[in-house]
Amino acid sequence: MSGRAFELQLKGYGLTTAEIHYRLPDYPKFLQLYIWQEYDLAPNFPELKGFLDFWQKDLDGPLHSIRIVHQRLIEPREWRAVDGIISIH
Repeated sequence: MSGRAFELQLKGYGLTTAEIHYRLPDYPKFLQLYIWQEYDLAPNFPELKGFLDFWQKDLDGPLHSIRIVHQRLIEPREWRAVDGIISIH
């Protein structure tokens, strides 16, 4: 893991994956797929929104649909103290 990625995770960023379906202007009947992955902040997703703004301004393929998955990799965990001895064989 790079230092930048670790720093972003400590600031609350999580790994965001976007499955972007789009059409090519030359073949409008076919759906194409592009996978985008970056560290981003939920629920506003500023990095993803910036990428999609770039896509709509500078690329020719019109967007069809987008599916987003987001997971914080570093977050507080639940724990409880266990009183006793646990034997593991």
